Amino acid sequence: MYLNYVTHTSPVLVKIKTPIRNVFRLSTFKEDAFSFVLTPVFIPTFTLRATHLEENKEHHSGFISIIGNPNVGKSTLMNALVGTDLSIITSKAQTTRHRILGIVNGPNYQMVLSDTPGVIKPAYEMQQSMMNFVKEALVDADVLIYMVTVEETELKDEKLFAKLKKAKAPLFVLINKIDLSSQEIVEKTVAYWQELFPNARVCPIAALNGFFIPELLGLLISLLPPAPPYFPKDQLTDKPERFFVNEAIREQILQRYDKEIPYSVEVITEEFYEQPNIIKIRSVILVERETQKGILIGHRGGALKQVGIGARKTLQEFFGKKIHLELYVKIAKNWRSNTKQLKRFGYNN
Repeated sequence: MYLNYVTHTSPVLVKIKTPIRNVFRLSTFKEDAFSFVLTPVFIPTFTLRATHLEENKEHHSGFISIIGNPNVGKSTLMNALVGTDLSIITSKAQTTRHRILGIVNGPNYQMVLSDTPGVIKPAYEMQQSMMNFVKEALVDADVLIYMVTVEETELKDEKLFAKLKKAKAPLFVLINKIDLSSQEIVEKTVAYWQELFPNARVCPIAALNGFFIPELLGLLISLLPPAPPYFPKDQLTDKPERFFVNEAIREQILQRYDKEIPYSVEVITEEFYEQPNIIKIRSVILVERETQKGILIGHRGGALKQVGIGARKTLQEFFGKKIHLELYVKIAKNWRSNTKQLKRFGYNN
C-alpha cells in the first residue's frame, strides 16, 4: 500500500509504513488503487520542532493523559508512541480497566503517557473505579489527548466535555482511523471538533498504521515542562511484571469468549518465578458464577487450554524467555461490586 502526498514543493510517493515528515490532510482517496493524495494541513497552529529538545540541555518531563470513549484506539496510540505493546487491544469495549503508564525517555526528556479506561456510565462498583482512573488522569496531566474516531460527531458525555473545555493543559483532539474513511467524512469530522474545541489542536491520525505518530510524538515532547525525570530513565512502565501476565491472559479471554464472560473475569498471578532461561507462572482466573466457570474451562478443559497457549505465546514474546504457565479457575461471587475485592485487585486505592 502506498501514500501519495504533496509537500509544499513537490509530490512524493512513499510506502505507508514510512514515517511522514510533515503535517498533511487527505485530499483524495482512490479505493481501487489503495492510495491517498495528501495536501498540507489546514490547521495553522502547528509548528514542528526539529530538535525535539535534543539540543536543549535543560531536562523536560511531563504527564500526558489519553482520554476518550471505548474502542477509539487509546491503547493502540499509547503502544505506538511507546514502541511496545503495554496495553492490550481488542475489538471489545472496556478492554482497558486500569490506568496504565507508558514511559518514553530521551536524553533530555521523559514523557509519561497515561492510557485510561473508556469513558462510560458506571453500572457497578468496578466501573466506578475505572472512571475514577479517568478523573485522576484529567487532574494531573501536563498535556491532554481526547481521542475520537473519524465518524464520531456527537458528544457522549457533557460533563467530560465541560472538564476538557476548562482544562488549563494543552489539548489535542485526535481523530483516529482516518484510513478507514473518506476525505469528505474526515473534513466534516475535523470541522466539527475544531468548532467544539477552538483552542485545541485537532489532528487526523491512523494509530494502527502509524500515520502522524512520529509528528505527534515530536509535538508532545515539545510541550513538556522543565522538570527532572519522574521515573528511572530505563523504566518503561509503572506496572509490575505480574500485571502484564494478568493482562495477557485477560486479552485471550476477551478474544475467545462472548457476552458476559470477558467482563466477569479477573486474573491474579499467584506465583512468578524467574530463572535464567524460563519463567514459571501460576495464575488464577476468577469468575462470579459456577456457570461461567464451566464455559471458561470448556469441554475437557479444551477452551482453557487454548487461553493458556495464546497467553504463553504473548508472554514469551514480551519477556523474551520460555514460559511455563499454569492456569486455574475459581469463583469469587459478585467480585465486581465488592469493594474489598476490588481493592485487592488494584481498582480502589
